[in-house]
Amino acid sequence: MRRVLSVDYGGRRTGLAVSDAAGITAQPLEPIDSLDLQVTIQGVVKVAVDREVAVVLVGMPYMPDGSEGEQAAHVRLFVGELEKRLPDGTHVVFKDERHTTKEAASLWRQAGIKGKKAKPFLDSTAAVILLREYLEETAV
Repeated sequence: MRRVLSVDYGGRRTGLAVSDAAGITAQPLEPIDSLDLQVTIQGVVKVAVDREVAVVLVGMPYMPDGSEGEQAAHVRLFVGELEKRLPDGTHVVFKDERHTTKEAASLWRQAGIKGKKAKPFLDSTAAVILLREYLEETAV
């Protein structure tokens, strides 16, 4: 198995996490902090290439009823542009991320880090949670 890159896309900050080559662990990476879509895409592509990623897992922010709202449309736009720049053979997979940010915030609160102090870590922590769930679901 090759690595999986998890992406928690946000308009301002995009969280990233990557698996090990065996697909067992998930490690957070430095988030991409940019309002520019192309800068964000460039950053994700660089990580995907540098880490020899086979799958880019993208969190899809479904609405509570399971439908797609405005934020999901932004994610689809991001992925549409991202797919044009990823290396051949790199697959993009969507996964429901509705609970990941809340779970990430809860983990940081339990660690005694709240509010603005936790904010820089939330997106990549959410990406780790998303990736762990994916790895558990796809384990052989």
